[in-house]
Amino acid sequence: IEVIMTVLHAGGKFDGKSYAVSGGLHGVGVSVVNALSTALDVEIRKDGHVWRQHYEMTAPTGELVKGEATDETGTQITFWADGSIFETTVYTFETLARRMQEMAFLNKGLSITIRDERPEHTDGGPTVNTFHYDEGLADYVRHINTKKEPAHASIISFEEDGDGISAEIAMQWNQSYTSSVHTFANTINTAEGGTHEEGFHSALTTLVNRYARDQKLLREREENLTGDDIREGLTAIISIKLADPQFEGQTKTKLGNTEAKSFVQKVTNEHLRDWFERNPGEAKDIVSKASQAARARVAARQARDLTRRRTLLESTSLPGKLSDCQSTNPEECEVYIVEGDSAGGSAKGGRNPHNQAILPIRGKILNVEKSRIDRILKNNEVQAIITALGTGIHEEFDADKLRYHKVILMTDADVDGSHIRTLL
Repeated sequence: IEVIMTVLHAGGKFDGKSYAVSGGLHGVGVSVVNALSTALDVEIRKDGHVWRQHYEMTAPTGELVKGEATDETGTQITFWADGSIFETTVYTFETLARRMQEMAFLNKGLSITIRDERPEHTDGGPTVNTFHYDEGLADYVRHINTKKEPAHASIISFEEDGDGISAEIAMQWNQSYTSSVHTFANTINTAEGGTHEEGFHSALTTLVNRYARDQKLLREREENLTGDDIREGLTAIISIKLADPQFEGQTKTKLGNTEAKSFVQKVTNEHLRDWFERNPGEAKDIVSKASQAARARVAARQARDLTRRRTLLESTSLPGKLSDCQSTNPEECEVYIVEGDSAGGSAKGGRNPHNQAILPIRGKILNVEKSRIDRILKNNEVQAIITALGTGIHEEFDADKLRYHKVILMTDADVDGSHIRTLL
């Protein structure tokens, strides 16, 4: 125990027997916790007894003590983080609970309980959350999609074990316009993706296009669906476990194992193809959603081109509703985006015309979070804002072309005004 608690690189992952898979890289976890604590208690239930040892400022205060008999097994670590090292030693229950829930999703059937017994953080008793999910990743997808309208009824889930690697994947499309793909390697959240996500994307794009062609859901003259088209509205969880994970960087946010890409690609291709064949109605719904995304993408490109041409043509002719300022120095210029023409008139009367411009927006502007880009760019109010600000959009966006270095949203001090500010 003392070696584990005080010596770096003494983790159990190195003997090749203690763990089937491990998220650790260097075997330093608990010894680092001890090093960053003012005190630490370790309590081990093993070989029919409870064993205890206490540490202060990283050093043991005595021998490992054999305690009472028990038929339980397991280890309990209690530590007091060193306030001279950390800016804060106050733990956020919600953050810890979210990670515990994530671990329960990733290990189906496992129960994890988190208790907050701090008197100053509880009201009349401890806060206790227990997480247990029999369907694992399928439950995870269901949880993410709770408030979203599904594009098809079933949650697709499959898993497969390989030589030194296993993969578990669950997914479902919803009617939103954004994707939510989360990847994990040995239960570590690889927020930047990596080879396992690349394999999934590749297989998904190839398979959906092939199925759409085979089932005549795409006409011959139509282009293939892009990966972005297919992933629109997709919620997916990819969890792989492998014996020797290779992460890019110390933060473990991106997986680098080349074998992960080919394995996930194979597993996704085989199992998803089988699911499509067994569920042709839902597969058709998925392809239909991707086709709608493709049509919107083409329409958006045309709208962007139109907006770009209009911006070029109107570079000397700004939106009619804009009351521009006299100065052409962006650093001193500011634009007030105001609610309605009447407010625009009042603002125009009270402004300093030298450096203050007024742009009235009529009514509640389009909710761009719930709209496709083609519809967004056809909106007159959005077009006026794009043209007035002068930066362009998407690939042509250039902050250096911003015509005003201060943009002020000015709306009524009521619920409607707050809503309009949020939309803006």
